[in-house]
Amino acid sequence: MSKLRVLSLSTLYPNDVTPNFGVFVERQMQAVMKRGDVDLTMVNPLGIPPFPLSRHPRYRALAGLPAEELRGGVPVLRPRFRLIPGIGARFNAAAEAKAVLPLARRLHAGQPFDVIDAQFFYPDGPAAVRIGQALGLPVSIKARGADIHHWGKDPATARQVLQAGRAADGLLAVAQGLADDMVELGMPRERITIHRTGLNADLFRPYDRKMCRDQLGLPRDVPVLATVGALIPRKGQGFAIDALAQLPDAILVLAGKGEDENALKSQAERLGVAERVRFLGAVPHGELPVLLNAADVFVLPSASEGLANAWVEALACGTPVVTTPIPGAQELITDPAWGRLVPRDGTAIAAAVSELLADRPDPETVRAAVAEYSWEANAAALVAHWWRLARG
Repeated sequence: MSKLRVLSLSTLYPNDVTPNFGVFVERQMQAVMKRGDVDLTMVNPLGIPPFPLSRHPRYRALAGLPAEELRGGVPVLRPRFRLIPGIGARFNAAAEAKAVLPLARRLHAGQPFDVIDAQFFYPDGPAAVRIGQALGLPVSIKARGADIHHWGKDPATARQVLQAGRAADGLLAVAQGLADDMVELGMPRERITIHRTGLNADLFRPYDRKMCRDQLGLPRDVPVLATVGALIPRKGQGFAIDALAQLPDAILVLAGKGEDENALKSQAERLGVAERVRFLGAVPHGELPVLLNAADVFVLPSASEGLANAWVEALACGTPVVTTPIPGAQELITDPAWGRLVPRDGTAIAAAVSELLADRPDPETVRAAVAEYSWEANAAALVAHWWRLARG
């Protein structure tokens, strides 16, 4: 049987400038390539603003990336499209399609694709639909969380998200609750398949906690809380700092960068816990198991998620999770040993953490929550989905 030819779009994909962006997409696509039955071309469109914003160090670095690269065994192409930071979101999908379509036409003429795939609903979804329609190919779009909860409701982009969801031949959602949200927006339920995240269980597994704390310079004899994610309002790290003020002697370690960093530091100062809060900045994905194993409890008070990779990776390390009762978390954390679901409230978070510290679950018991997760299973399900679309 000939290989399945797939052109996949993902505006979030790791590169040497932003190595942590879309790591889970890269891991998935590496697993797809290892199967040997898919001829995959990964397109990572880069949004570059017009002059003079293009001179900003961040965008200059992105513009300097190679247009083509074999990254981790996956061929990655990086066409550029015009981005207007902050105010131009409504134009991004059309700009992405305009940049990618000539490339897609050329590649398709040389060796036809079978499926056009989008790894996020916006801006990749509407762009993939335009390309699929132009080439006469079926289109798949994956929903991961914020791409539905934010872009699917933002007045500037909501209509494009809905139209793409109705036009696509197949849809993926990382959790049943997210699929329900897609249907509520007006997307056809019969086209939605649940496709959960993957996991590198060889990397994310229980390690010796004391050794991990030593490696991070953390004391061995106090409770440690950890959170991983962009420092943005949606992730809710401020509620974790509120909780820390009610947990004497505990330490909170934050991995991630973002717009909330200064506000979070000011909050910690105001509450008198600044000496017990550690900001690590962006931590390479491969180093996260050390942090997750050093922690007694993983805390992520998100306002919305699909199925957070950080939850899955923490559980795989044997670290229970305290997060909010959003649908993806309700589907994942179904045993009290695996964690607690509480409101975005410092007192509620502190109480949940105290319960877990008082009766610490065995790491192997916690790890059982994600025993069926793997990138191999994730890739197999994704390829099966693509084949269904290719065969009509």
